[in-house]
Amino acid sequence: MLRLTGQVRDYAWGSTTAIPELLGATPTGEPQAEYWLGAYPQSPATVDGVGLDQLLHDHPDWVGDRTYRAFGDRYPVLMKVLAADRPLSLQAHPNREQAEDGYARQNKAKIPLTAPDRIYHDDWPKPELLIALTEFDGLCGFRDPMATTELFARLGCASELESVIGPLHERKGPAALAEVFLDILSLDHPGEVDEVLRRARQHGDDGDEVGEFARTALTLQTYFPHQPSILAALLLNRIHLQPGDGLYLPTRTLHAYLHGVGVEVMASSDNVLRGGLTAKHIDVDELIHVVDFTARDVTLAETEQDGGFTRYLTPTPEFAVWRGELTSQPMVVPRTDSCRIGLVIDGEAQLNHDEAAIDLEAGQAVVIPYGEEVSAAGSATLFVTAPGV
Repeated sequence: MLRLTGQVRDYAWGSTTAIPELLGATPTGEPQAEYWLGAYPQSPATVDGVGLDQLLHDHPDWVGDRTYRAFGDRYPVLMKVLAADRPLSLQAHPNREQAEDGYARQNKAKIPLTAPDRIYHDDWPKPELLIALTEFDGLCGFRDPMATTELFARLGCASELESVIGPLHERKGPAALAEVFLDILSLDHPGEVDEVLRRARQHGDDGDEVGEFARTALTLQTYFPHQPSILAALLLNRIHLQPGDGLYLPTRTLHAYLHGVGVEVMASSDNVLRGGLTAKHIDVDELIHVVDFTARDVTLAETEQDGGFTRYLTPTPEFAVWRGELTSQPMVVPRTDSCRIGLVIDGEAQLNHDEAAIDLEAGQAVVIPYGEEVSAAGSATLFVTAPGV
């Protein structure tokens, strides 16, 4: 069991205070968006200055036989603290087959990894689980097309948008959503967006779902004025999470986080296909190829109790996640059969292994090698991640 230090990532949408407060650091006044705890080669967490990727390569016995057989010496889990003070881009992540194909194609084309039009930075999929630490808002997956048509109608602008959203009620299935999404991204004038915003201002104070629909448009307009992709974002389900709620995002799911702080756990990948609400590169053809345009309702991740910890149930082999609300009564940290990462979110915790103990405060983390039985006690929230196999 060793202390682990993560890497702060600075993006414009980040909070200026949330991550510094977690880490006990003085805010710089600049946005800090993510705190990475994993072995991703381009931004690994460190133990005494040595990258976790290098340590696990040098000590394969730390990983665990089952994980090593499934993933080799590439540790499959990446845990982050995400702090969004403003909306992120519309984005989706590839499945494994798409990532392997895209990475090979862009390597063959000799596109540098740092190029702005580079999409595939590795050959891994990127399913995700977001667990809210504060109230958290976002957009996730496509709403039922008929429900979207009705919301535009109740907003009062369905007739003005008929040329764009007509396929939502004229056709059925993913093809209709794909056609409308592509048409929206192809708009070369903001007239339709301006009409939606004009109507949204009339309904922004409504207390029903139309008011929420209107406020989504107005929020996005604040940061991405007159962008056609505001209309694309309005095709998605609006979500609101309470602290402790978990949202699982399968690969190929179009989404955008709007505001809040959460723990995000994912496969160890940095593959992002952007679909709007950004000034960065958008490859429309690749996006249409990767995104799943099937409409689905959004449900919270199911949980189960696991020895005093709450486990968030996900189908992915790359990661598993637990949350423990520690007390003075020691609890055994789950999964001795794999390498784990533990992160204290609040309070103070003591982790014990044999005769060794590590005291942790909010923002501090450990890596626990395979086979080590560790108990945890204190007055703290402890997140634990491990491979899902």
